[in-house]
Amino acid sequence: MKFFVAILFNIFIWVFAIVPFFLLYLISDFVFILIYRVFGYRKKIILKNLKACFPEKNEREVKKMLPSIYKNLTDNILEGIKVFTMSKNQIIKRHKILNPEVLEPYHKANKSIIAVTGHYGNWEWGSLSASLQTNYNLIGFYKPLSNKKIDTLVRKSRERCGTILASIFETSLTFDRYKEIPTVFLMAADQSPGRKYIENAHWINFLGRDTAFLHGPEKYAKANNYPVIYIDIQRVKRGYYEIELLVLADNPSELKDGEITNRFAKKLESVINENPSNWLWSHNRWKLKR
Repeated sequence: MKFFVAILFNIFIWVFAIVPFFLLYLISDFVFILIYRVFGYRKKIILKNLKACFPEKNEREVKKMLPSIYKNLTDNILEGIKVFTMSKNQIIKRHKILNPEVLEPYHKANKSIIAVTGHYGNWEWGSLSASLQTNYNLIGFYKPLSNKKIDTLVRKSRERCGTILASIFETSLTFDRYKEIPTVFLMAADQSPGRKYIENAHWINFLGRDTAFLHGPEKYAKANNYPVIYIDIQRVKRGYYEIELLVLADNPSELKDGEITNRFAKKLESVINENPSNWLWSHNRWKLKR
């Protein structure tokens, strides 16, 4: 069955390879109607999250936010499929780093970096665009898929521009393996920690709610004194993104526990408040309690 699913997935990818971008977004509009109007994909979770994070908004104002949130979601889904066959020029043009020079002093000093971001805008294209626009060795952490054949396809696609994917279950091993090589470690750090990691989580007031954050980025930053950079991804227009690199911590080992995570959370919070529709509200972010 998994082999059959992998074959269908491969066919699906190559069908989208010949779809131009203007048609891709027409398809996205159709998918939007299905998951929002017809099926109401995770609508209860999204509404629950929005009401709790924006208590000043009434019912009508909250529901008015839904269409743009779902459009962001469907665009990300379709862009995530299209990326399998995008050219390098298309990736650079559509996912442009505005200030890659921020990395140069660290690269000249042979210093590795931890780059953190949230599930905001299009984060999927980052594993390809980063390796095309910087001089660094790139490691992107991801959760392996249960279907090994599809997982192999995903790895092959994401690694074709130079980035190496590493399993989140081998994080410590990966940091040790590349200790002597100047590397940017890409980490999405806004998901809820698994229950077995809750004791090590950093708890922060995020969007007005008591929120558990993954301790991994701070843990490895402080242990290795790797500078931490925030990747700010903003949609300029449909299918085009600009990325700004912002230094969160130059010398992590000098900071008190929780400070790096707090800086990340506050930056992400300000970005979300500026444009809430670009964040992944369908994730059950606050399922864990202190």
